Amino acid sequence: MLPADIELLPVLGRPALSPDGRHVVFEVTRPVVAEDDYTTELLIADTTGASAPRRLTQGPYDGCAAFSPDGRFLAFQRPGAHGRPQIHLLPLDGPGEAYPVTDHPMGAGAPVWSPDGTRIAYTSRIPEPGRYQGPAEAERPRRITTLLYQMDGFGYTVDRPRHVFVTDPFDPNAPAVQVTEGPADHMDLAWSPAGDLLAFVCARHEEAGDDSRNDIWAAAPDGTGLRPLTHGGMYLFTPRFSADGSAVVFVGSELDKFNHSCATATYGLWTVPVTAPGVRAPAADGSSAPRRLTDGSHHLSFASQMIWPTADGVYFAGDRRGEVNLVLVPYDGGAPTPVITGPRQVGGFAVTATPDGPVIAAVVAAADSAGDLLVLRSGTERVLTSYGAELRERGSLLPMREFTATAPDGYPLQGWVVRPEGPGPHPVVFQVKGGPFTQWGYTLNGPAAFDEAQVYASAGYAVVLGNPRGCSGYGAEHGAHVRDDLPGKSAVDLLALLDAALAQPELDATRVGVMGGSFGGYMAAWFNAHHGDRFKAMIGERGLYAIDSYAATSDDGVDLVVALYGSDRADWARQSPLTHVDSMATPMLIIQSEEDRHCPQEQAQRLFTELRVRGVPAEMLLFPGEGHDMSRSGLPSHRLARFEAVLEWWGRHL
Repeated sequence: MLPADIELLPVLGRPALSPDGRHVVFEVTRPVVAEDDYTTELLIADTTGASAPRRLTQGPYDGCAAFSPDGRFLAFQRPGAHGRPQIHLLPLDGPGEAYPVTDHPMGAGAPVWSPDGTRIAYTSRIPEPGRYQGPAEAERPRRITTLLYQMDGFGYTVDRPRHVFVTDPFDPNAPAVQVTEGPADHMDLAWSPAGDLLAFVCARHEEAGDDSRNDIWAAAPDGTGLRPLTHGGMYLFTPRFSADGSAVVFVGSELDKFNHSCATATYGLWTVPVTAPGVRAPAADGSSAPRRLTDGSHHLSFASQMIWPTADGVYFAGDRRGEVNLVLVPYDGGAPTPVITGPRQVGGFAVTATPDGPVIAAVVAAADSAGDLLVLRSGTERVLTSYGAELRERGSLLPMREFTATAPDGYPLQGWVVRPEGPGPHPVVFQVKGGPFTQWGYTLNGPAAFDEAQVYASAGYAVVLGNPRGCSGYGAEHGAHVRDDLPGKSAVDLLALLDAALAQPELDATRVGVMGGSFGGYMAAWFNAHHGDRFKAMIGERGLYAIDSYAATSDDGVDLVVALYGSDRADWARQSPLTHVDSMATPMLIIQSEEDRHCPQEQAQRLFTELRVRGVPAEMLLFPGEGHDMSRSGLPSHRLARFEAVLEWWGRHL
């Protein structure tokens, strides 16, 4: 598999099922190397597999489709006159072109149909009056009064909050109703089954913007009756009404007493009753307080970030030992029922009830696929697309070989090796994942996927990957193990994984490099200071290297720092790789995006400067205009240039 084969890794978005379960619409985003761009198109398929998927819309950037409740219309996003996504409507029961139903200067979010099909709810950012009227350098100064004021991939949020709107998509003369107001961001919309309520997430408490707390709020579609359904102590998202409308189910994790996140905490499934207006505190008997439906062994996957309530329970996609399993969680909190499992990962999915039982459409990836569309009906799976087969035919994928390592305290750890063809011994690239609370797993698409391992192995390197304690997918205790010493305990497990892999005679233990992004970049620098003699060279990408300045400059720095490293600033210094730069001597390539607001450029600059002034061979590769996820979603030309630089670096040092 070559770097340019990123064109063989399409990303499939969340599917949309027609109400009768007969058709599914899904979006496919592809890199186009020749045009240095991406295309996103909507396709429609018969869920029985009677016909091949066909293109449904003609726009090059169409996505986020939603069927109307009667199945006659499709609402979706398409760039409008402002270049921002606007909601468009496409008639499905006859001739007709898609037409816009929104026109917001900063675009409209994903459409959410009311149950009766007469209204669409969505969110849109509303800038301060007079803001964004001319060139950026001529804008008025921003007055920032909270710690949370920016977001990677977007920029400043403090002066353009996201609000909820409701519109009639069939009446072009009816103005959209703004449901919410104020400085808070509102997101994650859901209609009640009766259509009389909207639920959404926002932080409207007094300390909002300075801590991680948010709450679920409900209001009538005209904005009246606004009230909270939760009352603090949690970070939560994805509220959805239960099938009978009596409760809202959501995903969340509990915060500490200061409303800061707890490191490596599982995102579980919760439920809370829908209270009447005026109820602003949990009842004395606790009947209004949230109740957890899943235990610590279930963590909502970053691959899906979604749940789906039905009459029988809530569908939930969770990490499990490199897999992402779709399970059905009963409302009483009983044992979940497996739905889609095995060595693969479920991404976006949709469920609809039919007289013959539920129909499920899901994007499913594997170690040899970035994702295909699968339909599950009456216990039978049918794959409707052939993207994985195309990749296997053209990409010459190498097998993923699983192994088990044992930590010094006897704890078992899961790892994988991708070896080049030929007898070896092969030079070794040790890939450390980001997070830390994510997992390497069975997919060629996502933040902890096997795709890069295929490229490096095809270039002649044996690639080692593994899930140490502190990652997701192995239960709450596995994740919590590192809370009192993130770098030290992570290093112990990671080196145990590496040593177990190096016991294989096909791997050359004298030629080993380590690389990683985000948390992986942090650990690459940590290894340079504490275990540099184990490696010939390092690559740190979009990493955190100095905790104190990261806390002040990252988009969620203060909260994340306290969660991962504690509140003791002296201990921040101990856990910062930059503190130990005098012990670094191994050559290091630092890769950084200039617009990364999660691990800002100053982190890379500080490490690069300190290495260079000490005479350590160090280089810095800066990508303009890119954010934290450049390696996965940046310009195709930048992604290829990154691969070229990585392979050149390993060729020089390994």
